Amino acid sequence: MISKKLYSIVCAILVWILGVGFYLLSFYVPVLENPELQSNIVLALAIIPSSCLGTYLFYKKGYLKPASLALTFITVAIVLDMLITVPVFVIPNGGSYSSFFGDPMFYTLVVEFYFIVLYYGNYLTKTVEA
Repeated sequence: MISKKLYSIVCAILVWILGVGFYLLSFYVPVLENPELQSNIVLALAIIPSSCLGTYLFYKKGYLKPASLALTFITVAIVLDMLITVPVFVIPNGGSYSSFFGDPMFYTLVVEFYFIVLYYGNYLTKTVEA
């Protein structure tokens, strides 16, 4: 049996993969003149179902307090961004670590991610208890 911490990390990796996938795919369907803004909008919208899916999958087999799960998801996403997203996708396109982690949209998405996992985790745990 997989431990709940390891399983929460696996679910977080799944959410990160979905988020990065939607972010990168949005560059191939130009709708707005500013592709970076378009990608951030797509990511902000894609985080909602992706984080709900990851939270749902976690609570099917494990239990952590929703706040702990949200912080685990965020920590894993930030580490994967540092190790993969920035060196593979941002730096080759002229960006840097400071431009990526200094962008206010990054912190907006982190807050959104935290509260979605927290809210949905609370909803799922209340449903199970009832």
